[in-house]
Order: sequence, then structure tokens, then C-alpha cells
Amino acid sequence: MGKIQQRGAGDARAQLPRLLADAEQGRTTIITRHGRSVAALVPARGVSGSRQSPLSPLRGSGKGMWGRDIADAVRRLRGEWSR
Repeated sequence: MGKIQQRGAGDARAQLPRLLADAEQGRTTIITRHGRSVAALVPARGVSGSRQSPLSPLRGSGKGMWGRDIADAVRRLRGEWSR
């Protein structure tokens, strides 16, 4: 297990690329806000659900979902989103 480090939220935001590289190397970072631990950036290996499931089993599962006119369905959705 790698070493655990702590960073304030602002510091973590500014150093995110470095903290991600650290996570790839096995290091965990605890992110704090006002001195309280609020989140952890941990290496993905070993975390359940850290790998995306393949999408190929879903092939064809949405057939007909959008109706006959996909463009119309997209226009309706955009109208809902802009409300």
C-alpha cells in the first residue's frame, strides 16, 4: 500500500494532474475542506466498479427507443433541457 498524503481542496484542484499521477503510482490523497476530510483520491486498482463494463452486450437494446424521427426526439429533449 502506498503512502497517504493530505491536500486542501484548493491545493488539490491546482495539483490534480500530479495527484492523478500519484494515484497511478499507488498513493492515496485525502482531500480536506476547512481541516475536515471530505474525499479520497485512491488508486483505481482494487476498487470494485473501477472498470467500465463492456457495452457490446447492450447492442440493439435501444432499437426503436427514439421513435421514427430521431431528429425530432433530439429537438424535444433540447427543449426540455433549456427550461
